[in-house]
Amino acid sequence: MNTVRLTTAQALVRFLANQYSERDGQEQRLVPGVWGIFGHGNVAGIGQALLQAATTGEADLPYYLARNEQGMVHASVAYAKMRDRLATFACTASTGPGSTNMITGAALATTNRIPVLLLPSDMFATRAADPVLQQLEDTRGGDVTVNDAFRAVSKYFDRISRPEQLIPAALAAMRVLTDPVETGAVTLALPQDVQAEAHDWPLSFFRRRVWHVGRPVPEPAAVERAARLLRGARKPLIVAGGGAVYSGAETALRAFAEATGIPVADTHAGKGAVPWDHPCAVGGIGSTGSYAANELAREADVVLGIGTRYSDFTTASHTVFANPDVTFVNLNVARLDAVKHSAEPLVADARLGIQTLAGALTDWEVEESYRDRTRHLISRTREIEDRCFTIGHGPLPAQTEILGALNSVLDDRAVVINAAGSMPGDLQQLWRARDPKAYHVEYAYSCMGYEVAAGVGAKMADPSREVVVLVGDGSYLMMAQEIVTMVSEGLKVIIVLVQNHGFASIGALSESLGSQRFGTKYRYRDGDSGRLDGDVLPVDLAANASSLGADVLHATTVDEFGAAMAKAKAATRTTVVHVETDLYDPNPPGHGWWDVPVSEVSVLGTTQAAYETYAAHKQTQRHYL
Repeated sequence: MNTVRLTTAQALVRFLANQYSERDGQEQRLVPGVWGIFGHGNVAGIGQALLQAATTGEADLPYYLARNEQGMVHASVAYAKMRDRLATFACTASTGPGSTNMITGAALATTNRIPVLLLPSDMFATRAADPVLQQLEDTRGGDVTVNDAFRAVSKYFDRISRPEQLIPAALAAMRVLTDPVETGAVTLALPQDVQAEAHDWPLSFFRRRVWHVGRPVPEPAAVERAARLLRGARKPLIVAGGGAVYSGAETALRAFAEATGIPVADTHAGKGAVPWDHPCAVGGIGSTGSYAANELAREADVVLGIGTRYSDFTTASHTVFANPDVTFVNLNVARLDAVKHSAEPLVADARLGIQTLAGALTDWEVEESYRDRTRHLISRTREIEDRCFTIGHGPLPAQTEILGALNSVLDDRAVVINAAGSMPGDLQQLWRARDPKAYHVEYAYSCMGYEVAAGVGAKMADPSREVVVLVGDGSYLMMAQEIVTMVSEGLKVIIVLVQNHGFASIGALSESLGSQRFGTKYRYRDGDSGRLDGDVLPVDLAANASSLGADVLHATTVDEFGAAMAKAKAATRTTVVHVETDLYDPNPPGHGWWDVPVSEVSVLGTTQAAYETYAAHKQTQRHYL
């Protein structure tokens, strides 16, 4: 057997540089580069291997320096999301805190079912130096390290304790990364001594490999059963999730909706699969859904879920599908999701499944009265949205007005990124996406701090698009460091920084639950009450962004914001548009419910009243059996 002598780290770098994914005849690099921050656990292992590859040209695997380990995982996830899960980055970190900083990112990736390859450094496999710096000494066993925490949030985990173990582990890692059903965070823990240990590797390990991402074909009998249920429906509704986007099913879905007349609601991950102004598009569904989508959901007798995992926000905590006889048909590549809500499962690729269903329903469509009902609800929804955009709130503008202005200045291909706070709810109701990649809201894990880092990954995935990071002050303060990465990599990203001096979303939720916005405002501690409800803190986030290397523009009104956005679009560097909004501004009207338990007993009148409301909502909650 022909072999080459390399360290484990050098072998891994060479292996990753030769991995490709393919779908529909289009090949691309599966792992186009490595994000990292070096420390004593990886600087002489993966770090040396990346340097050697760049110096000698023996492997094409560029290195990108992040400023926070969690941030580099978020950037990788955003990149993979923009690339329909067909490409992602590897992330290397040092032992101890460097590696455990990636755990939140791993949980986000797995919850969202987005591939990312994590390479946390580990303790000495030989235990020659024991305990080493940053080592956890666990009395339950000598082989336990902090990296075992990755097991719970990874779709695949392995620890490479001997160089030769890399071969099966690396191949297994690629299998999971390219499997639409199993994908998520893949973790290969790399003891620092093993990274630097040499081994004679078979040259065949480094050959060019293409991992084919297939399109599972629906079973004919399952199609027949699904079609039978849809033919019997009088008020069907489609719920389009992320699977409709990742499979590239947009064209098929629009054609199916037009032919059958079935209205299409969308989840956060599915928004844009059908353009907002399509006659069958009824907007976001669930806890923060639109008026049209939620009204149709309450009446629906058959729900066709396409590529959705049915989170509690999608179902409004099992209340929005209110028809007592509602049944579900779930088209999903993952059987886990296809069988949810006692559904008739159609396990298949979303695009092929839609096309096959369309063929089985060529002579069927909804009644004209139902089309009329859909048109009426859409018209009413547009009125609600327009009022939110032009509410004329003062003296500070409402957040919904800023969203309206932003919507009007961006083109159809611009990518808007968000993840947490009050904005996802406002965006699900109000954002008018016409492109499946234009709406990039991470709402499976809803991770504060995702936004800025995700802007890096999204821009790298498609430099031709304008990328706009929409972030509140709370999420900005969690993780803004990757602005430095944007600047160092020469990436032009627009960051809209909405400053309202507190947690707007949780503050409003707290108030609705009888907790009086306790602990949700950025304030001095009051000397009399002892609470954090004194004067506003003198925080200048715009100055912070400027210190990180971004250009900064200020806006205090909606008109000023529009003018600032025009300048930001014309800029060639990362630009932050700072705008203050009212912490107590009106949210879009609510059309759904979210189950957040309220204290059953309390001496506070506000909590008592909130519990009565909560108990009433609980009466409408159900299992879909």
